[in-house]
Amino acid sequence: MQNIVSIEWLVLATLCVATAAVAVWWLSPAVGQKGMEHDLLTGDSRTDAVFLFDDANLIGWSTGARKFIGDTADGFSWATLRDQLSRSYPGLPQSPGFLKDVGPLVLSGTSTAESHEAHCEWIDGITRVQLRRSATEAKDKALDQELTTLRAAVHQAPYPVWLQSEEDEVTWSNLAYDNLSQKLRGRNVDFADPLFSDLSEPMTSGKAERISIPLPDSNKKLWYNISTTETEAGWLCHAVDINAVVDAEVAQRNFVQTLAKTFAQLSIGLAIFDRNRQLVLFNPVLIDLTALPANFLSSRPNLLSFFDRLRDQRMMPEPKNYTSWRHQMADLLEAAAEGRYQETWSLPSGSVYSVSGRPHPDGAVAFLFEDITAEITLTRQFRSELEMGQSIMDQMDEAIAVFANDGTMTFSNKAYHDLWQMDPDASFAKVSVVDACRVWQNMCAATPTWGELRDFVGGRENRDQWWTHVQLRNGNPLICKVSPVQNGATMVTFRTPAPSIAPPEQERFKITHQNG
Repeated sequence: MQNIVSIEWLVLATLCVATAAVAVWWLSPAVGQKGMEHDLLTGDSRTDAVFLFDDANLIGWSTGARKFIGDTADGFSWATLRDQLSRSYPGLPQSPGFLKDVGPLVLSGTSTAESHEAHCEWIDGITRVQLRRSATEAKDKALDQELTTLRAAVHQAPYPVWLQSEEDEVTWSNLAYDNLSQKLRGRNVDFADPLFSDLSEPMTSGKAERISIPLPDSNKKLWYNISTTETEAGWLCHAVDINAVVDAEVAQRNFVQTLAKTFAQLSIGLAIFDRNRQLVLFNPVLIDLTALPANFLSSRPNLLSFFDRLRDQRMMPEPKNYTSWRHQMADLLEAAAEGRYQETWSLPSGSVYSVSGRPHPDGAVAFLFEDITAEITLTRQFRSELEMGQSIMDQMDEAIAVFANDGTMTFSNKAYHDLWQMDPDASFAKVSVVDACRVWQNMCAATPTWGELRDFVGGRENRDQWWTHVQLRNGNPLICKVSPVQNGATMVTFRTPAPSIAPPEQERFKITHQNG
């Protein structure tokens, strides 16, 4: 504990000694002299001239005093300064000691004096002379500097600026305007003749307007956004180069025209609505599919007007009532904006359209209309034929099952369902030949036929038609016939043999040698 107290006293004593040393250094004559000189040299303005003398010897000066002193201060004394300033500031003392006796002096400058007044004072052995400008002079000089800066900024601006009188004459112009004028009209041109001849639009509207200048010996034009401001001296005009913008707009317009020509060759109707939901692009096929007049589509209708017109033309499914129709349109627009809209429209005329909505950049939405009547008709005919074929097969006494080359059951008739007490269509899972053989094996007496049948369905060689006898567990005999069909599929049929034929021992027969 005593050791800790001793250490604390030692630290405290060290800090006291260090503080005392800093104080002594700060109060030393050299440091104090430098600090005082810095304070004495600080003027009221950056341009004030300040001189410091120790007796008659110059010991310090400000930046503004450099023009009086010259490149070197050697030999510059109080007498030198008095020789330079005595005529401009009458009453400047013969020696600095005079100020110690009489106190500070403020000497007014003559009309030829650069500064308004001279302040002379004696401070702790140092004589200080400051040539101070009046507040008005300082303000005028600041305004002159600001004006010079503004003139330089306008003159060096990268875009043309000019002043045009009421008589349509150019009275002033900057460097960019002069360069543009020389580039377009040559050097021997009257600069009073305005480069932009007609400024009535921007002068009247009060906002920037596009104005072009023809290029000499060319069909091209230079485009500028011209803005004008009326002043007492005339019209102050600014021109901003917008040739890049105009070129981009032309390229965009050409691209849209190319798209329109491409869309015109499509068999799908296209309607694109911008972010404000107004029609901005459509192709001729849309007119053919929707029977909407071309002048209506060219008037840029909004999305609701477009679909209202489709409803009036009976070119879309009829809604139950107008309220539900509005809700339906809101849902349609939301789904299209998210790319989820895809519907099939069955029209009263019997036509069928596939309609889809897709989002486009910048909030636009595109709708595609495709006539799929022929496809739907063909699909319906095909489905009808399949249903008829199924109906015919269901009338047959033979139980029939067809397996694809991968072993999946693709077809079975009613007799098969009744015989084996199973309906493959009632199951979500696909029925394979292994599943079928398991059912047959459970309902029949033991026989090697099912293993051979599985191998035949999955095989690619020795696919000759064959048949054999099998027996149900209830004693009823069956003839099982296995036949290869198109695309590697296999058809398996089961039928009851004629009563006159006695079932032999289990044996496999090729159809080429035996007839069942």
